[in-house]
Amino acid sequence: MDVGGLSDPYVKITVYSSDNKRLKKKKTTVKKNTLNPYFNESFSFEIPFEQIQKVSVTITVNDYDRMGKNEAIGKLTLGCHASGSELRHWSDMLASPRRPIAQWHTLMQGED
Repeated sequence: MDVGGLSDPYVKITVYSSDNKRLKKKKTTVKKNTLNPYFNESFSFEIPFEQIQKVSVTITVNDYDRMGKNEAIGKLTLGCHASGSELRHWSDMLASPRRPIAQWHTLMQGED
């Protein structure tokens, strides 16, 4: 939360290779003055078929600050570096290409 009790959240989606090299990244728009943002945005990443099982996708929710540094609120990782429900979700997505597979996830503690 900012000083006024609200936040200006946005989401950053980053694709990493199996050796943790950043391949691609995209961001949503900033949702101003809210603690309950709704992001109805979609993103596409072109990943060659032979690499799809060797990548991971990190989804980070950040608080945008006009002055100072943006703060990470929380994040989750899907893909080859994931475990538990995040890995199951990734496996479900790979089993049904080009079909949306929706699932709720709990954000882990944010990091800069």
